[in-house]
Amino acid sequence: MAGHREQRINEEIKRELTAILRQLKDPRISGMVSVLKTSATKDLKFCKVYISVFGNDDNKKDVLKGLNSAKGFIRKEIANALSLRVTPEFIFEIDNSLEEGNRILKMIESMEYHEE
Repeated sequence: MAGHREQRINEEIKRELTAILRQLKDPRISGMVSVLKTSATKDLKFCKVYISVFGNDDNKKDVLKGLNSAKGFIRKEIANALSLRVTPEFIFEIDNSLEEGNRILKMIESMEYHEE
């Protein structure tokens, strides 16, 4: 049952983070930023947040800087929204899996089909 609880907490954190990111006024975070996955530790001390950012690498770095500067506000808002014993410290990471998947798909499409 512990696995189900962890999954439920991760989904709640993801849902609330998505709503909070829409409210942030920081211009570095504006644009296409989405929360792909959250992974909280069992003791809820830390939570890794995997985000996807549409744009170039400079834009991604700016978004990470903006999110890191807003960590305190985000943590406070999560504490108000969710009734958890401990509110986790957030660690934001860029998830490049979508770009990597597109790159691999383009490589496959560019290969010629050879019949033998």
